[in-house]
Amino acid sequence: MNAAIGQSLPIAVGVMVSPLPIVAVILMLVSGRARANAAAFVVTWFLAVGVVTLVVALVAGAATGDGAEPSWSGWSKTALGVVLLLLAVRRWRGRPREGVDPEQPRWMAAVEEFTPAKAAGLAVLLAAVNPKNLLLCVSGGAAIATAAAGDGSAAVVAAAVFAVVATVGVAAPVVVYLTAGDRAEEVLAELKTWMVQHNAVIMAVLLLVIGAKLVGDGISVL
Repeated sequence: MNAAIGQSLPIAVGVMVSPLPIVAVILMLVSGRARANAAAFVVTWFLAVGVVTLVVALVAGAATGDGAEPSWSGWSKTALGVVLLLLAVRRWRGRPREGVDPEQPRWMAAVEEFTPAKAAGLAVLLAAVNPKNLLLCVSGGAAIATAAAGDGSAAVVAAAVFAVVATVGVAAPVVVYLTAGDRAEEVLAELKTWMVQHNAVIMAVLLLVIGAKLVGDGISVL
């Protein structure tokens, strides 16, 4: 179990600091249904990340068995790592230039009118449909499968820990909202501006680091 958690933890951190989901929660916290929408988003985010990671871990673990790690596992990790590296290059090349405001997704303008159901739907889209976060969850599940092959209970616990760590980022603005008092709105506004401006760079660095780790792990098995 400890090995499964340790192998997947760096990837969970990558999901945790994804800027756009954090920005989504901040926007919800300054809307008319702040607590209900933010709570729906955070809970659904946790469930979506956990389910995707656990399904991948169980399926890949069943295919791996409880013996030595098969070569296909190494190839799959290498392939996932290469995809993440390519995404990192794409994000870096697409970063806004100095003095240019980054283009914002259309959903940001609609967040103020969200209901809890729409907030939950956005959480599913950003956690389990968005290619970057989906690949990270799949990578986390694959890492758990390798380290906990044949041990379903260990995979469940490791996936739960993965989801908890991955949720810290989107839960942080809620903590600020509840504890910062009158300064909460100012602090959240500054955080939102910074994360929107540096979204591409943050994701490029994260994808580069995690992609390199997966490629290295994959090559070590081949």
